Amino acid sequence: MGLYFPLPVQQKLVHYIQLIARWNKAFNLTAVRYVEDMVSRHLLDSLAVQPYIEGDMVLDVGSGAGLPGIPFAITLPEKKFVLVDSNGKKTRFLTQAKIDLQLENVEVINQRVEDYFPEKDGHRIYFDVITARAYATTDKILSSTAHLQHESTCILVMQGKLDEHINSDRYRLIESHALDVYGLEAERHLLEIKRI
Repeated sequence: MGLYFPLPVQQKLVHYIQLIARWNKAFNLTAVRYVEDMVSRHLLDSLAVQPYIEGDMVLDVGSGAGLPGIPFAITLPEKKFVLVDSNGKKTRFLTQAKIDLQLENVEVINQRVEDYFPEKDGHRIYFDVITARAYATTDKILSSTAHLQHESTCILVMQGKLDEHINSDRYRLIESHALDVYGLEAERHLLEIKRI
């Protein structure tokens, strides 16, 4: 896939998959049961999008088991990642994964994204990049995160079958990419969307 990571990063990625596999038995984080399948269907699928992450503040909406946010945080330690999910079991896992993997650049939020209004020093926080994988329709992703976007926020929507349709004249599709994920037969696509 043209990706290279030093050995300590690779070890953290493997540790992360092992954490998902261990917690999955009790917390039902993912329908994927086998570690080998988790590598291609979760880890490599997420990392295929990593080259499109620009900017310093990244929001992962409906993060679930931390996909794609945690693989990004492991491989891009200089960027800050906020993982939002309304499911308490999943955010408990994310919090533990953050501790076990020593990810100082991750913040976990147990909340509906529509109700999340971050501030720092009395000023609203907006994100440079918003990612979503298997969270909702493209239109729902755009509308539920509108209050977290600034004029140049890039919204990265991960899809299986390609659907470029956007029901809003406030956004435009910058580009769609067919992703080639090693070990995965299924179609994978990425939409890059920005506000008009």
